[in-house]
Amino acid sequence: MSRLKLTDELVEAPVLGGGGSMEEGRRIGHLAVSLSSLELIDVEDINENSVLINVSAVGTPSAKDAYAEPIHYLRAAELVEKVASIKIDGIITNETGGLATVNGWLQASILGIPAVDAPCNGRAHPTGMMGLHKDNNYLSIQAGVGGSKERSTFLEVVAIGSIESASTIIRNAAVRAGELVAVARNPVAAYYTKENAALGTVKQAINLGFEMIKSREKGPIAVTNSICNFLGGEIVTDGLVEKVDLVSKMGVDVGRVIIEDGYEITFWNEYMTLERLKKRIATFPDLIMTIDGDKGLPVTSAEVKSGQHILVIKVPKENLKLGAGMKDPDLFKVCEEAVSKQIIKYVF
Repeated sequence: MSRLKLTDELVEAPVLGGGGSMEEGRRIGHLAVSLSSLELIDVEDINENSVLINVSAVGTPSAKDAYAEPIHYLRAAELVEKVASIKIDGIITNETGGLATVNGWLQASILGIPAVDAPCNGRAHPTGMMGLHKDNNYLSIQAGVGGSKERSTFLEVVAIGSIESASTIIRNAAVRAGELVAVARNPVAAYYTKENAALGTVKQAINLGFEMIKSREKGPIAVTNSICNFLGGEIVTDGLVEKVDLVSKMGVDVGRVIIEDGYEITFWNEYMTLERLKKRIATFPDLIMTIDGDKGLPVTSAEVKSGQHILVIKVPKENLKLGAGMKDPDLFKVCEEAVSKQIIKYVF
């Protein structure tokens, strides 16, 4: 069992130790720890019947009009609590990433409850159907809040139904809100989380972030090597981006990154495949990371640009903490359709 007091000095490490929006992660993280005494706890530290909800940000990472205020994250949690007639005992994030790793800290801080180190995915996945979709009797409750009142894009949406149906409504809401909504969803008992989540992934991201911070002064290669050493990965290539193809479809970024010397990465919000001259090198849920070759910071699929110097890392899925949903072939069919690449045969 482990309890970690979350402080202002601790925010930078989890924000670095993943992809996603680091800027937004810093903003939310610093605000959260300034409001109250906040703890990150293990799922074993809470009663097995305690009610936990999952939080995430749903939308298109590259969107220029994306807008979600900190209060939107809290409001989404309040809506789930009200509609489900429950008392929330703890918050879990969907995945680890720049914003995602600290997502839930603000809600937990204001509600006076702990953040629980049990992300449902461990690493990022574009869909919200992680494990619970197999239970036909489970009624999903999902709330999305986002958009700007000044631009007349603000909305609050609560969807109740199957995981797939409710997730589709929330993603459509993200499109209407300017491509982003803060989401709270799917109340479950702590014992279910213990059996199905990627336990300990937040602390893993924090520890990875500390390793990156220690390596900063030595330059981008040192930072990249620290990531590889920590996660058991390797640098695949170090070169210039020749081209980025990106389109936004129904609240998701889809495309590919072409890197000199014949390398191609496809993405569906998250990086899905890495190939060189059509030969597969890594396949989701292997972790494929792009690191800015000049700054030594992670760059996401939405941030990478033509002409940019990047380093590409791969980490085998066997080295990652993954939730139960990452072991379900059904959830990879949509990934294949999105990027028009075979995935299931490489994973299963």
